[in-house]
Amino acid sequence: MKITTIEAFLAPPEWTFVRVETDEGITGWGEAGMSFRARAVREAIHDMREILIGQDPTKIEFHWQVMRKSSFFRGGPVLSSALAAIDIALWDILGKSLGVPVHVLLGGPVRETARAYAWIGGDDLCAISSEELVDETLGLVDQGFTAFKLTPPKTSAIDVPSYGSKLMGHLSALRNSIGPDRDIALDVHGRWSKTMARRLLPILEPLDLIFVEEPILAENLHMVGELTSTTKLPIATGERLFSRWDFLDVVKSGVAVIQPDVALAGGISETRRIAAQAEPYDVVVAPHCPFGPITLAASLQIDFATPNFLIQEQSITFFGDQFLRYLKDPSVFNFKDGSFVQTTAPGLGIEIDESMVLRMAAIGHNHKQPLWWHSDGSYAEF
Repeated sequence: MKITTIEAFLAPPEWTFVRVETDEGITGWGEAGMSFRARAVREAIHDMREILIGQDPTKIEFHWQVMRKSSFFRGGPVLSSALAAIDIALWDILGKSLGVPVHVLLGGPVRETARAYAWIGGDDLCAISSEELVDETLGLVDQGFTAFKLTPPKTSAIDVPSYGSKLMGHLSALRNSIGPDRDIALDVHGRWSKTMARRLLPILEPLDLIFVEEPILAENLHMVGELTSTTKLPIATGERLFSRWDFLDVVKSGVAVIQPDVALAGGISETRRIAAQAEPYDVVVAPHCPFGPITLAASLQIDFATPNFLIQEQSITFFGDQFLRYLKDPSVFNFKDGSFVQTTAPGLGIEIDESMVLRMAAIGHNHKQPLWWHSDGSYAEF
């Protein structure tokens, strides 16, 4: 079997899909992260295909090594996302050629379901009333969700005391409404300074959050140990890290949860290695996944085969029909009692509607990150 074509598609609302075709009629699908730089990623994918056309697609590790190392300058979000998309597609091809799900090729399943959480509250949980926040969450409880993630407001380096009291008021109302048998995560998006994190984490401890994600920026992770040593709240990070080398010091720092993204961190091959790297440090994995259906399918294949898996991010509840329209059978993402059910179909376990991809790619997208500003006109972290 030989690779014949590799093509990337910018699929609305904000995703980059990759199709890898072979001379035996087996097609693999992948997806790249970096939706805010999708055109750059697409060109990186098309650049990488020059070394893959005519090659055996089942030599996944060989191709991974060549794609990463054949450029003098390695890594980074664009190149790692391009590599990830192709790697995911190659695993899809291998699974389809053997008639088994990818999780079987990763050593077989260690669980039958993968718990997932839903986003609530938009980009600022305090932008709505606590009553509206509770109503939104209870609606998702009715859909079966048992875990929820929220994002706090933007803040200055050292903000006024009312910031913490307002945040605590909203989260306390939510905790009181859903009780102690459901989980709340807080995704800070790196909006806090180290000073604000040290001030706010103790205030939040009575809420027993499942984790606090990215309390400080990824470029400041050399300081994350100062936070993990001073709070009992589990600290999570990793969506802006792209390889096991990036994660090496992080898993030793005292964080409780890492969050590699299969569409950013080198695909199934590297994400699986990152998870294994974390296991000796008693660190669990909550894969980052705000992207499309192919990324979620690839993440679930890893979840089913990873012993130290904690919980899965998903964006079906955010994108709805825009997410599901690319699947011939949306029921593959069966959801029961707060968890996705293990898939049995070969490859990634999904069947992409190629005609829909082509139709929507003709429209394309140029998704941009919102620009946020402080009241004084300076840049604020999104």
